Amino acid sequence: MTESRVGHRRLHSAIGWVFAVACLAWIFHDLSPTEVWRSMRGLRWVWVLPAVAADVLSYFCQGVRWSLILRPLGAVRPLRATQAIYAGLFTNELLPMRVGEVVRSYLVSRWTGAAIGRVVPSIAVERLFDGFWLTVAFGLAAMAVELPRQLMRAADIMGVLVLAGAVMLAIVAWRRPAAVVKANEMAGGSGPAGRVVSGPQAVAPTASRSILGRLRGLLSHFIDELRRTARSPGFFPAALVSSGVLIFQALAFWLVMVAYGLPLSVWAGAIALLIVHLGTALPNAPGNVGSYQFFCVVGLAIFGVGKTEAAGFSLVVFVLLTVPLWVIGFVALRTSGLSLGRVRREAGGWLKR
Repeated sequence: MTESRVGHRRLHSAIGWVFAVACLAWIFHDLSPTEVWRSMRGLRWVWVLPAVAADVLSYFCQGVRWSLILRPLGAVRPLRATQAIYAGLFTNELLPMRVGEVVRSYLVSRWTGAAIGRVVPSIAVERLFDGFWLTVAFGLAAMAVELPRQLMRAADIMGVLVLAGAVMLAIVAWRRPAAVVKANEMAGGSGPAGRVVSGPQAVAPTASRSILGRLRGLLSHFIDELRRTARSPGFFPAALVSSGVLIFQALAFWLVMVAYGLPLSVWAGAIALLIVHLGTALPNAPGNVGSYQFFCVVGLAIFGVGKTEAAGFSLVVFVLLTVPLWVIGFVALRTSGLSLGRVRREAGGWLKR
């Protein structure tokens, strides 16, 4: 990796930590630790186990969804896909810049024998599904509660981006891009009987001549994988299962609210979680420390929850839903045959190219 890339990664990491510290300082600078602790003492533990179970089910839904999306690469069982997801989430809790996405792609690459570049497009499709259901949820929330104007503006921007992504995916799925055809012609990739050859073999000569050729080959390969995914029989079932990811996450969040003693409806909990999701969408400090608490307080303020009580809840919900993730994620990573050191060498090495 060049010194400039190292510098950029360190800068991004530093910005994430500065933002996290600023968020925590804003939340707790004028609060009494005694008052925050008093607001946390009455936790009703009988509701905690159902909350953790709902959170685990949300990740299992994500595993089912990913196994459906990955069908063009081969059979990946939902439990295997869930293991890779937890291993990636555990890595994200410890390392910046969402390295865990590469880790889970790397694991599936090892299990299926497919190149890691063939797995990465499936994560792009996952993000599109997540954005779609978040947009739908914000639309439903806006009909039930009057949300802040800035929040609705951010939701509108997200909706436009999701729509643009959906249109691009539809074009990729049903129309062969001219850039791919041109890349094959330049590479001499026409097969017998007029068949056009796509993929890394067709663009390899071009990729070997210049950086532009290599980028063209990577783009062509990425588009080919998106096309296979979008045309796969598991595409629309995966889109439907994606709703379960958000539903179980909202249920887990609300159950912690019940355990904490916040007298709010499940819809209020869902809206507060949507605000947290929107605020933590961009990469920041590992585990979304700081930003998670900040947007949790902002979301609860809409429903009249005081800052002290909201700050205490933001710590409780973060710990209760994160500690099980650490435990399961650690086991998932260890049983996969990887370690964090190996992640840095192998999966991290792929990022440095």
